[in-house]
Amino acid sequence: MLLPQPLFEGILIRRYKRFLADVRLADSSEVTAHCPNSGSMKTCSEAGRPVLLSKSDNPKRKYPHTWELIKMGRTWVGVNTLVPNKIVYEAIRNEIITELQGYSTIMREKPYGGHSRFDIYLENDSGYCYVEIKNVTYVKNGIAYFPDAVTTRGTKHLNELMQVVQEGGRAAMVYVVQRGDCSILQPAWHIDRVYAQTLNKAVDHGVEVMVFQAAITEKIIELASPLPYILDEYEKL
Repeated sequence: MLLPQPLFEGILIRRYKRFLADVRLADSSEVTAHCPNSGSMKTCSEAGRPVLLSKSDNPKRKYPHTWELIKMGRTWVGVNTLVPNKIVYEAIRNEIITELQGYSTIMREKPYGGHSRFDIYLENDSGYCYVEIKNVTYVKNGIAYFPDAVTTRGTKHLNELMQVVQEGGRAAMVYVVQRGDCSILQPAWHIDRVYAQTLNKAVDHGVEVMVFQAAITEKIIELASPLPYILDEYEKL
């Protein structure tokens, strides 16, 4: 997907209250930007790092700027948690994800069970598939971890995906790593053991796991290559 243009260069001053970030722009002025990420943002919210902001023309917005990218070392990191859903949806429609090809119906935000909804729903004459997508930005020593904070909602999604399989459907958990400085993904046992244990259980019960690394430039974010993953409790922090 194309990033909004133009993007405004700045230096991160601080991220706070989860959804706010103060940024010093190239002209030395300071703005408060919306931070579209509710996670802890471990290893991608360090003060003093270069960032890129988009800007909305909507006069009703209190904070017109949106934080899109941060430079960590040599790699841009996508902090906008809405992006993975968009690029996975585009990839499925364009039949880029081999495992999810061949579906004639592609829907976003499909309700499930009366109280939940999954990011993508696929269907053809042979059956159906629910897809849940997670944004990954926490990387340490070349390993991408999910989650970066305790997530009861994420555990709930895994349990519901298992229910889909039990009902005769297909279920897929897709992780999108929005940075290029890692070579493998594993559940963050050291942060949320319940989630990690539930992910292992989900795989044992037929939920499919797919991991993709995003290619990020100052103009575009798209799915690049698949990443391997391990589920065992192994840390190299």
